[in-house]
Amino acid sequence: MLLLQYAKKLYSLDTLDTRFTTSSKAPPRTSSSPELDSAKSSTKEAEADARQQSGGRSTATQDVASPALWRTAEFYIYYVVFLVSVPLMFKAVYDVSKSSHPNYENYANLLSPGWIPGRMVDNSDSQYSTFRDNVPYMFILVVIHPLLRRLSEAIYPLENTSQKPSLTQEQKSNSTFPHEVAEARMKRRVTFDLYFALIFLGVLHGFSAFKVLLILYTNFLIAKRVPRQYVTAATWAFNVSVLFANELGKGYPYSAIVASILPWPTTYDADLDGKLGSNWGSTLDAYGGLIPRWEILFNITVLRLISFNLDYTWSLDRGRSSPVEKKQLDLANLSDRERVNTPARHQDYSFRNYLAYVLYSPLYLAGPIVSFNDYISQAHYKPRSVTTNRTILYGVRFLICLLTMEVMLHFIYAVAISKAQPAWEIYTPFQLSMLGYFNLHLIWLKLLLPWRFFRFWALLDGVDPPENMVRCMSDNYSALAFWRGWHRSLNRWIVRYLYVPLGGSGGSQTRGSWGKARAGLNFLTVFMFVALWHDIQLRLLMWGWLISLFVLPEVLASFLFPKKKWQNHKTAYRWICGVGAVGNILMMMAANLVGFAVGLDGLQGLVHGIVGSYSGLVFLATACAALFVGAQVMFETRAQELRQGIMMKC
Repeated sequence: MLLLQYAKKLYSLDTLDTRFTTSSKAPPRTSSSPELDSAKSSTKEAEADARQQSGGRSTATQDVASPALWRTAEFYIYYVVFLVSVPLMFKAVYDVSKSSHPNYENYANLLSPGWIPGRMVDNSDSQYSTFRDNVPYMFILVVIHPLLRRLSEAIYPLENTSQKPSLTQEQKSNSTFPHEVAEARMKRRVTFDLYFALIFLGVLHGFSAFKVLLILYTNFLIAKRVPRQYVTAATWAFNVSVLFANELGKGYPYSAIVASILPWPTTYDADLDGKLGSNWGSTLDAYGGLIPRWEILFNITVLRLISFNLDYTWSLDRGRSSPVEKKQLDLANLSDRERVNTPARHQDYSFRNYLAYVLYSPLYLAGPIVSFNDYISQAHYKPRSVTTNRTILYGVRFLICLLTMEVMLHFIYAVAISKAQPAWEIYTPFQLSMLGYFNLHLIWLKLLLPWRFFRFWALLDGVDPPENMVRCMSDNYSALAFWRGWHRSLNRWIVRYLYVPLGGSGGSQTRGSWGKARAGLNFLTVFMFVALWHDIQLRLLMWGWLISLFVLPEVLASFLFPKKKWQNHKTAYRWICGVGAVGNILMMMAANLVGFAVGLDGLQGLVHGIVGSYSGLVFLATACAALFVGAQVMFETRAQELRQGIMMKC
């Protein structure tokens, strides 16, 4: 019984991120009990959020009032489908990963010796292998960084400042936490963040750290020196140009820079193998740190550069009016939305704070992304959502995910098989579909693990960034909702700094045919930017176009089948939505396979292998029926959340 209670607490939404169980307008709670979440999370808050999302219609109360379906005859049939289909799915992809399979020799060279006896490991994904191979060293860093933080706090305690001495821990976490002490706390934290980040940057990138700092300084000058009305345009132009320049310049090797500026000949010329010759710039390039190709991971830094500039510019637009005084906000107990939207004081937008924010070590490499306003607010006041118990539970969840990934890589070789570009006709339609399905799951896990690791590091350091992965990949049926939950901190960043400034999808500017066309253009612009931000490749541009295209059927269906007209036929409406969900799931799988797995040619081979025969069509129909069952369970899961007063919006 205790084990079940612990599992319930471990997998509660509150453990994952208190933002899911607390209204964005309400300050976070300190409890980590799902029972308390259900009681304290007001149904009125959920109804208000639902009304906002549905154009003023109150939907949450209706969903909450609907009876649970978990113990109905319909759902007992669904349980049987799950019990039969899930083991068969794993078996199908495990069978094609056996050494006895005819295609095994074609990808065996991509496998490495594993730590599970008798099994090789598929470590062929270069992006994830970098993270996997360095996990032991990163765990050491996660231990050292908080210890150094505690040591610095012991050497420079707040009590030694001229501010209020001898405050108890309760007083420090209280809403009456003195402003002077909060200011001293911010300065101490930012100072530590900055010095540690500069050392961390040098270890990561060696002499290339100076290139990073030059870009950061140029961006800061744009915010401070360019006339206010041009800062936004200049910031976007500069940072998008940096994305392209980093890709085309391949990180600007010093050898190339030296060869281009020296007036006399150098040995920079390429040799017969296409490799660059050497000059004294090559010596600098040789000390490139642990990650010489700094430009690969710089995309996430670009988002923070834009965040600082726009937060600073918008703070100037407010003039002398202070939202803190106007709304009587308690700075020590701000909600998540207030931390993001409330501008820092003018003096807080300093170069020191800017560098500490942009280079904040736990979030530097992969995020999650926090805005500058949020960072400064949390530097002043530790969020109440950061508790020892919740952080431990979050760390346990990360370890479980890491172990799950390891088991999958040892028994399911979907990534290596797709990289080997096999003859797809040797696989059955069921095997082909499972290769694509588990390939997407491995992509989901390879992104989830770094994001959760670095968020766990930040939580240990007393900072609460947003959770990036809200739901499992298989627990999504809506394209629009999927992108709210996938890389959630990026989605929040896009909405704040790009989508809303462009006009969003509502308001007086989007009325009429031109308004709707503009809203669609805004949506396409967002996904074009997201695609280019990930990597400047044609297949990712195609991914962005496909995502924008595949959203249209869902939007059209919402107009053809408005929920309010089906209130007396809820079961029929749920089944109609299930049919639409099947189409959405198939389209989302196709788009993500193109963008992040097999590309367009690989997808064509997969699709032809599945639907190119009568047996394949029979399988497709069976698979759609299984997806329909899965969609019904997803609907009921979200209805259960609404009954608990939780409005996830994804």
